[in-house]
Amino acid sequence: MKKLIAIFDSTLRDGAQGEGISFSVADKLKIVETLDELGVAYIEAGNPGSNPKDLEFFERVKNMSLKNARLAAFGSTRRRDTTVEEDNNIQSLLKADTPVVVIFGKSWDFHVTDIIKTTLEENLAMIKETLRFFKEKGKEVIFDAEHFFDGYKANPEYAMATLSAAVEGGADCIVLCETNGGAFPDEVYEITKKVVENFNLPVGIHPHNDGGMAVANAIMAVKAGASHVQGTFIGIGERCGNVNLSTVIANLQLKKNYQCIPDDKMVALTQTARRIAEIANVSLTDGMPYVGKSAFAHKGGMHIDGVSKASHSFEHIDPELVGNERRFLMSEVAGRSTILAKIQKFNAGIDKDSPETKNIIDKLKKLEHIGYQFEGAESTFELIIRKELGKYKPFFELEHFKIIGEHPAGEESFSSSALIKVKVDGQTEITAAEGDGPVNALDKALRKALEVFYPELRDVHLTDYKVRVLDTKQATAAKVRVLIESTDGEDIWTTVGVSSDIIEASWIALVDSIEYKLIKDIEKKFKAYL
Repeated sequence: MKKLIAIFDSTLRDGAQGEGISFSVADKLKIVETLDELGVAYIEAGNPGSNPKDLEFFERVKNMSLKNARLAAFGSTRRRDTTVEEDNNIQSLLKADTPVVVIFGKSWDFHVTDIIKTTLEENLAMIKETLRFFKEKGKEVIFDAEHFFDGYKANPEYAMATLSAAVEGGADCIVLCETNGGAFPDEVYEITKKVVENFNLPVGIHPHNDGGMAVANAIMAVKAGASHVQGTFIGIGERCGNVNLSTVIANLQLKKNYQCIPDDKMVALTQTARRIAEIANVSLTDGMPYVGKSAFAHKGGMHIDGVSKASHSFEHIDPELVGNERRFLMSEVAGRSTILAKIQKFNAGIDKDSPETKNIIDKLKKLEHIGYQFEGAESTFELIIRKELGKYKPFFELEHFKIIGEHPAGEESFSSSALIKVKVDGQTEITAAEGDGPVNALDKALRKALEVFYPELRDVHLTDYKVRVLDTKQATAAKVRVLIESTDGEDIWTTVGVSSDIIEASWIALVDSIEYKLIKDIEKKFKAYL
């Protein structure tokens, strides 16, 4: 029997405190829907008393019917020397009308006396009275003991007294917050174990990642008896971020026999991480464990050979368990077997001696000679294989395009526009677009024209654009390599183009990006039909 771990996601509050993160109300609602679909136990929705945006969100989220998660509002204990009934923030929490309320309070004596400037006794009363108020209103109440580990190391008796006050107030769960993010896993284990032994109710952990040990601290807290983990799904948050729940969930459920989310939802872990990153408008780190683009990418020939023979020789889990995929990177150290493995995805009957294999290798050598590099641009490589095997049909024809760049007198910046004409199945479409530079204008114009025929392209946009000058001795006439990373909110793919004209190189990569997306959509529909 698996032990249940309650996963508590605070992306909407802790995540929103990360640098460069700003969620709209619509963004927050999409994240709630995404997390609920995955099956997390709790979604912390923010502080209803902090700003008008959160007030609007709490009104609109009431109309959502959640299938798995319980929604929580977050706020502090009552202010010093004020009754619970007179505290406006407490009343805002009540008006939010969520089934769960999370109350944070001070557990470090230094914070009590020097930060909020009250007495140790008053702080205990603030905790107990606030929790009791919400319990009497029929709420599930979670107490977040802020700075608990620093507080315990400074004054263990008082830190434990704050937890006792929460229990007396009726807390359903007490959460130990590693707020400064500097504790070590052995400390977290020992202190959590003492708390678990002293209190007969669920204990949680809320680690930050300032020391790079948030995941390890969460795992050690669970090992010590914690049954509730708070964090953000992809680790975003203030300073160095919060614990990455996608990593914690995979580690605990796949390797330690805990139940964090429904078993049938584990395959959605990668897709969920990418969707939340998309909504947050951040790039998911390629090397992020389990869900990153490079989490199961192999480059060295020995590694690739080993994985091909026995995947567990160089992979700690099967990537399909978390909805990710194995990737063999094209590079100078990858070897012939890597190319053959990719070819066999489209025709299993081809072997290393087949003429198709030789033709594709010769094609790759020619392209690499003029500056192409396929490491990290497997989508373009896949299109090359399709073309050589006769499994490719273009989705559109370019009639012509024109780029216009100008710097009007008196203006502070350049402006660019693109005019494009394309043909699809005999029908032509002419359109224009403005952009932040010629490549952006061309990208917008191309997709605008093609969306008439392929509406699914509305979901696609560029997430990264890299230019590498290949032969610097040629100065401004140098050949360049352009890498474009694209996403539709679920999948991420990268394409490459090379030319002595940066616009042409960008165009080649853009076309490959769009055609790759359209091919994959057709394949998904075909699989769904079968």
